[in-house]
Amino acid sequence: MLYKKRLIVVFFFVFCLLISVTAVYAADKTSITWFGQSAFKITTGSGKVLLIDPWITNPANPKGKEHYDSIDKVDLVLLTHGHRDHVGNTIDIIKKTGATLVATADLGRAMVHFGGLPGKYYPRENMGHFGGEISLLNGEVRVLFVPAVHGSGLEGAADSRLPNLNAYGGNPGGFVIYVKDGPTIYHTGDTDVFSDMTLINISGKIDVMLACIGDKFTMGPKRAAKAVQFVDPMMVVPMHYSASQAHGMATAFEKEIKALGLKTEIKKLAVGETIEL
Repeated sequence: MLYKKRLIVVFFFVFCLLISVTAVYAADKTSITWFGQSAFKITTGSGKVLLIDPWITNPANPKGKEHYDSIDKVDLVLLTHGHRDHVGNTIDIIKKTGATLVATADLGRAMVHFGGLPGKYYPRENMGHFGGEISLLNGEVRVLFVPAVHGSGLEGAADSRLPNLNAYGGNPGGFVIYVKDGPTIYHTGDTDVFSDMTLINISGKIDVMLACIGDKFTMGPKRAAKAVQFVDPMMVVPMHYSASQAHGMATAFEKEIKALGLKTEIKKLAVGETIEL
């Protein structure tokens, strides 16, 4: 009888240990959610929340208002460039959550001077420029500023010195985001393919590449596949294509990846879908 009791205690202890280990493992996962266009949410294992180009209420997101209303915690908002389909809901989200902006010095200052962003939400430690890297959130994430081939005009806010006019927004770019004890994520921003993409992974393997494929305003499927070949990520998530393009563009992109014989995993997310890494 005593033996059975001891055995039950041992089994209970092992069970509790397994539950604890599972909980720790789950907590350590980084998740990525796509809201359509170029808007993503990254949640680190410790619960830090980053938004990239947060046009949450874009036409490709049928639950845009619902997703926007559910946002109650954001630590950082990262902007690749000044176009309104990327700036999107940035100002309202920052004011709503107290998040701070991460952007190149030119774009960040333009957001303050012309875009309607109160200066306190763009601290100096969040500034950078291409080739530079900054450490944020007590080392939880590091952000490398990388170039892109595109434009970056910023539409002046109604109460700014350039109301509803195109203001200088610096050069367009992308980000390589290093999550502590987690994945390395490359967001291309809006861009064409360019040969220096071969240097994106110079500091280490890219785990996830968030790649624009929509054509006309950015590289299309064929050129985007070449960009994937240059960067050589473990996984690529196509982005920046409209709901009407969803099937054709994503399918064409997948065919181009296969035609190049690449081993990169293609993860086609539905709008609102979350993956864990």
